[in-house]
Amino acid sequence: MSLLTAAAPFVVNRVLPRFDQRIEESAKPFGRPELLRPHPGSRTWAWTHYGIFVPELPRPFRYLNTMTLIGSTGAVCFDNDYLATSDARRTTTVLSSTAAPGHHHYRAYDSRTECRFAEDGSRLEWDSDLAIEAAHPSYQVHARYDGFSADLEITATPQVSWFVRNPAYDHLSLLATFTGMITDDTGETEIGGLCTVEYARSLSPQALRRTPLPLRFKLPIDFFTYQIINLDDRTQLLLTDVRAAGATACRLAHLRTLDGSAVAFREVQVEVEHRAEPEVDPRGREMRVPERFRWTVRDGADEVVALEAVVDSPLRYGHGRGYVGAYTYSGTFWQQPVSGTGYFEWVDCEVSRAAS
Repeated sequence: MSLLTAAAPFVVNRVLPRFDQRIEESAKPFGRPELLRPHPGSRTWAWTHYGIFVPELPRPFRYLNTMTLIGSTGAVCFDNDYLATSDARRTTTVLSSTAAPGHHHYRAYDSRTECRFAEDGSRLEWDSDLAIEAAHPSYQVHARYDGFSADLEITATPQVSWFVRNPAYDHLSLLATFTGMITDDTGETEIGGLCTVEYARSLSPQALRRTPLPLRFKLPIDFFTYQIINLDDRTQLLLTDVRAAGATACRLAHLRTLDGSAVAFREVQVEVEHRAEPEVDPRGREMRVPERFRWTVRDGADEVVALEAVVDSPLRYGHGRGYVGAYTYSGTFWQQPVSGTGYFEWVDCEVSRAAS
């Protein structure tokens, strides 16, 4: 066991809570668009993340994700070191997919030679595959992949959910609305509704070296699931469970609406039934993956959400070492019945780490 792994429970349970302001900040409107910068080549911020996530679309799409990392995280869950460029700190990846056949793009790029990132984050380009334009609160996504294309016009709201807010790590999600188009060999499909605009930046020991950190020196974040559900056309639920060497780093539910309300709940329980067979990635690595989720969110004596979800889409590889996909859920929201499609991300390196 490395020193980082041994120290993780103490840091997660005792140190970080003294500095983290995620609950307080999630109750305030977002007013810091200048924060959303890419920091390529920074030796302070080792990595940044931009994401646009559409959690509910008609079949066969089910969802649309645009997940980017600029830089290497130095974390167990998210580093695919085999993709690292000659300087790991210049590695950037794009994962974009839907549940439709052939809709899966996962590629690494060299941020210096294959990308163009405006310093203020106003335009971000990954070769000719993906461009994100930002003039907050307006965003545009233009994607051209083998198999499908997507174009989105997005308007972010002030409703912000902070997963982490401390001096070393910022990670946020903005409730947003969108209209757009998905194009593939079946034609053009107009889409619209609620989505998210997401950003993160973090310190990491990876910023100190060109080559990927050895496993024993990586940050021991080894389990991650993040899920998005549009409970209706004005209400969005975010569910998060993140662990580091067995310690819970973030288990929260964020509920936000277009009427301006946003609240974070700490009383969250999740049960997972795993699929009998593991998923095997292109490198031959096995990972246990979910078949069913049960989420319960409470506010004291009141039950806010009780959901059961069944995974029923292909899993798309490339969320770090893990996967993304869709599920069908049903249950109650403030005791009223709800059902639909949700989007989830899943990375479980706890077993493989224990065995290594």
